[in-house]
Amino acid sequence: MKDKTDLLFGFHSVYEALRAGKRNFTGIMISRNKTGERTGKIEAMAKERRIKIENVDPAFLDKMTDFSNHQGIAARTSGFPVKNAAEIVEKIGQDKTPCFILVMENIEDPHNLGALIRTALSAGVDYILIPRDRSAGPSSTVSRSSAGAMEHADIYMITNTAALLKSLKEKGVWVFGLDADGDTSLFDADLKGPIALVIGGENKGVRPLVKKECDFLLSIPNKGKINSLNASVAGGIAMYEALRQRDDSRK
Repeated sequence: MKDKTDLLFGFHSVYEALRAGKRNFTGIMISRNKTGERTGKIEAMAKERRIKIENVDPAFLDKMTDFSNHQGIAARTSGFPVKNAAEIVEKIGQDKTPCFILVMENIEDPHNLGALIRTALSAGVDYILIPRDRSAGPSSTVSRSSAGAMEHADIYMITNTAALLKSLKEKGVWVFGLDADGDTSLFDADLKGPIALVIGGENKGVRPLVKKECDFLLSIPNKGKINSLNASVAGGIAMYEALRQRDDSRK
């Protein structure tokens, strides 16, 4: 079976993929009229790694990327490497500090997924989990949406979210699900210990079988006329509330 391949484009995706070193590069294409410091950075890193660079017409990149905003740079690479979420269960308890796990439950919009991954890396999340089915995966679109942050993430794929959460709970992890109708305010929850934070999908939220495995269902206080937030916004608020509490507990 052939390895999956990917097409990255835009400065941040290509540059961060080079920096992260998780992908194999077949070649990098740079528009003939593309110059400047950012282009120079990519050319220098490519030369260091002996990656072939092609100077191509801008129209070639337009067609290759379906007229997306490629910023004059594209790269052919191996697919983004992922891990099996079952590995995390074995690691729990070995960490020096309580784990912080993010579970993205059926996030279908790659732009939301990219934003959540970027926030997770900034908010101190230890493990990022994504279902294999019914969810956006770590694609080139997600990489662009995360401004290349995805390239530095360790992403674990789940085959059965409810079963995995049950296994984590047996290891002492508290499971918190974000839900607009949750009976516990996010700001009243204790997020300082070993936790798994479940962010529901844009359309259906957290599925009933997954909700059953949540120890707490958290809601974000809302004083406006709109009763729900975008998934990436809600997830960002929750992750940074967890970061605030966890940082305060270590002072």
